Amino acid sequence: MAPVSSPHRWRFFRSGGFDQVRLDTADDLRHLGELDQKLWAVLACPTTGLEFDSRTLQLIDADGDGRIRVPELREAVRWACTVLRDPGVLFQPGDALPLVAIQAQDEEGARLRAAAGQVLARLGRPEAEALTVADFADLALLFAPTHPNGDGVVPVELAPDADTAALIAQVLATQGAVADRSGQPGVSRETLDAFLVAAQAVLDWHAQADAGAADLLAWGAQTAEALAAFDAVQAKVQDHFTRCRLAAYDARATAALNPADARYADLAALTLHDAADEVAGLPLALVVPGGDLPLVDGLNPAWQGRIEALRRLVVQPMLGERARLTLADWESLAARFGAYRAWWAARPATPVADLSAAELRALLVGPAPAALQALIEQDQAADASAAGIEALERLVRLRRDLVTLLRNFVNLSDFYGHERPAIFQAGTLYIDQRSCDLCLRVADMGRHAALAPLSGTYLVYCQCVRQGEAPITIVAAMTGGDADDMMVPGRNGVFYDREGRDWNASVVKVVEAPISVRQAFWSPYKRVARMVGEQIHKFAAARDKDVDAKAAARVADAGAKAEAPPPAADAKPQAFDIAKFAGIFAAIGLALGALGTALAAVVTGFLALPAWQMPLVLLGIVLLVSGPSMLLAWLKLRKRNVGPLLDANGWAVNIRARINIPFGASLTGVAQLPAGAERSLTDPYAERASPWPWWLLLAALFGALWWAWRRGWLAALG
Repeated sequence: MAPVSSPHRWRFFRSGGFDQVRLDTADDLRHLGELDQKLWAVLACPTTGLEFDSRTLQLIDADGDGRIRVPELREAVRWACTVLRDPGVLFQPGDALPLVAIQAQDEEGARLRAAAGQVLARLGRPEAEALTVADFADLALLFAPTHPNGDGVVPVELAPDADTAALIAQVLATQGAVADRSGQPGVSRETLDAFLVAAQAVLDWHAQADAGAADLLAWGAQTAEALAAFDAVQAKVQDHFTRCRLAAYDARATAALNPADARYADLAALTLHDAADEVAGLPLALVVPGGDLPLVDGLNPAWQGRIEALRRLVVQPMLGERARLTLADWESLAARFGAYRAWWAARPATPVADLSAAELRALLVGPAPAALQALIEQDQAADASAAGIEALERLVRLRRDLVTLLRNFVNLSDFYGHERPAIFQAGTLYIDQRSCDLCLRVADMGRHAALAPLSGTYLVYCQCVRQGEAPITIVAAMTGGDADDMMVPGRNGVFYDREGRDWNASVVKVVEAPISVRQAFWSPYKRVARMVGEQIHKFAAARDKDVDAKAAARVADAGAKAEAPPPAADAKPQAFDIAKFAGIFAAIGLALGALGTALAAVVTGFLALPAWQMPLVLLGIVLLVSGPSMLLAWLKLRKRNVGPLLDANGWAVNIRARINIPFGASLTGVAQLPAGAERSLTDPYAERASPWPWWLLLAALFGALWWAWRRGWLAALG
């Protein structure tokens, strides 16, 4: 009885508020297919927009849909563990794959070892013992265009003779090129079949002309040229005959249908030539009732050359020498072109139709089509060698990149470990005295901004430009400092991508959310200060406007009084209404009294407390003001989640990847003076302190105490 193997013992670590599986050994990789998919951090990710080798992702993406899913990644891990003698090499740094690391005991491994020998021989290093990703950078070195490479695409370099090369050139010109593995344009079975079908259709179309040559080609081989000459003047000739028929209908129209004398007078002032639009716009010939079309004399100079081509190519071959053309002759000629027009309208809509029938017959009747088909089959037969080289490239790339991808897919250890950036982190944004490390590329800002706010994170979208590069859009998570000076639009910063290149970054959108508890503590006071400042600004602006209005009114009133007649002798000046002003002063006194009473009551009550209770009261007031804001911010900060940011970019995150307060603080660096730095507090341009605020405060305090003494409250305390 065979022994029963014990299940693999998985190890987990906790980070980001959830348990993540550790991937540290070859056994972890061998058993990865057994790990419950519910424990994977990610279920799918895109193959673009990541700081990761796109070629590696394409080789893992088996169905080519632009997304990496769990089954595809499991298969890549299984295959790598099968063809490698020790999968532990995947955890080693670097990208060199020693040939001895490839399993040679099975068919797959033997094929890869043979492909490795071919690659090294073609690179001119047959004695080398290892391969790197750089060895596969230039496919032209591995797949020469003069040798079959298994992709079923034949470039012109593979043509054995001139006829086959000419056929390949015509297929490329009319059907488009298919990229060969060598990088050269080539012909596939599909493009060759499409060319042959199109060529046969064009030949059949030409055969229709040959069968009905008497009707279609009334002008013989010159029919196409004759039709072009006819069409060049058709509208103008038709206009001439229509004018002559109108003149025959009513002789009074003759003068109106011919150019007026004033029009000739206008032309006389111009510098004229045969191609002038003013001349070409005149009638083709003089309009007479029922007149014919002159072909030699009496023609508009701008049209004389085209009418001569009509006479020579169309009229003379069909009607003989003519000096004039009647309407019946014109309609007869137009009818003779009808069959040819119908045949030309049925011309196949393909670039192949631009080739003559003789050229097509020369391409199709000879041995070139069969030879090209044989070359395509021969190239496809070499698929074993080419597939082995492609599989070898896949293995070399997995040796370098697979573990990195797993640590951003099965778990998020790169993101939470801080040893290296995650593959979705595009770089660092420096703005407003801080650095934001959680920056993601964004392809569609509108779509991303619709989902990203669910992350509960303060987000800054920036348009980044760099000379010589296409603009990019990023979103940065701001998890430290404050947002008092974040302006949209207008705030600028610098973005450094993963390659260290700097980009000019401009803020284009902000999604507001709590940044820190410290910011929440000061938020109520900043709001009150902002509100007071706005009200003072509004009050000052209103007073300034009121003063201007009153000044203007007084000036206008003074002018009106100066112009008004003097008052009558018996008129009396308006009496001063003392009762009205007494009421106003009484109201002001009552308001000040009420405010003073309230302030005195507060001060008296505070002074009545024991000394040890006074700090507690002050602390309570602070908590009463800042506490709700801090509590709300603390609750929201605990819910921050990187998942919606990734989901908005096409990921399928399987867990709640939290950004708690300590981890968030590590994602954004706030400007701080270096340890041990010297600091001078003397500022030569600092604003001079004014004593007036302290004097006003003391005056208010003494006023409150005086009011309390007058009311007898201080005596009651004694």
